[in-house]
Amino acid sequence: MSDKVMSDKLHGRRILILETREEAQFSKLLQEQGADVVQCPMFVINDAPDAASVEAWIRRFIDKPCDDLVLMTGEGLRRIVKMVRRIGVEPDFVAALAKPRKFARGPKPVRALRELGLEAQVVTEKPTSDGIAETLGKLDLKGHRLGIQLYPEQDHGKLLGAIKAMGAEIDSVLPYVYDAKAAEPNIVAAIDEMAAGKIDAIALTSRGQARRLIDAAKARGLEAKLKHALARTKVASVGPVVSDELKALGVATDIYPDNDAFFMRPLIAAMIATFAKLPPRAA
Repeated sequence: MSDKVMSDKLHGRRILILETREEAQFSKLLQEQGADVVQCPMFVINDAPDAASVEAWIRRFIDKPCDDLVLMTGEGLRRIVKMVRRIGVEPDFVAALAKPRKFARGPKPVRALRELGLEAQVVTEKPTSDGIAETLGKLDLKGHRLGIQLYPEQDHGKLLGAIKAMGAEIDSVLPYVYDAKAAEPNIVAAIDEMAAGKIDAIALTSRGQARRLIDAAKARGLEAKLKHALARTKVASVGPVVSDELKALGVATDIYPDNDAFFMRPLIAAMIATFAKLPPRAA
């Protein structure tokens, strides 16, 4: 079924989405169905507080480029480039960046590389740490120096251990951090909107979103208000991992994809099916 045929199925529905790596795509897919998308950033991104370690990594990379480079996020490469420009070594860094075999965890690092006129040699089929490990596991990395750009709020121990077991020497860099507390006003505003009956559905696509929503409400003493807000709002879950997390937190799931298809499009289809049976939200 084409987007044109499906369009406007969510016309007049306000859907709250919490910030994710796929936020732009999710928002676009919902808007194609006529939804009014309300976005709630879950964190503020800041440069890593240990700027000296990032600068040191950049200078090592320029002096002796790695054999392989794993880019986990587009944001990470852009933050590195920001530091590169600040210390005045952009031509040298871009020249060094052209040398290694570059692995991108999904499309966002690819786009960040293209902004520098470069391409990734390998894009993982699965945009996850396991996908990176699986891809690298097919190669001979013995004796290779492998640079890897990490991202915050993720335990990379398993991935780094797997790479070391492949015989590679790892040089890692963490160029940015999340400030969840700075984003709490966004979450409070979203709770207010739901409590006022101004949101038709909240769509959750990761277990971390559910935890963050609850934790922010607790931090502000808003547990009762959040419970009331969710009671007035359809809770849409992308799959069992998210639903189980919600259940553990005492939140029921109202909308769930059919046929074990736990992706954004099936979730949107489930929202369309649900709202087709319901009257419009009162203005």
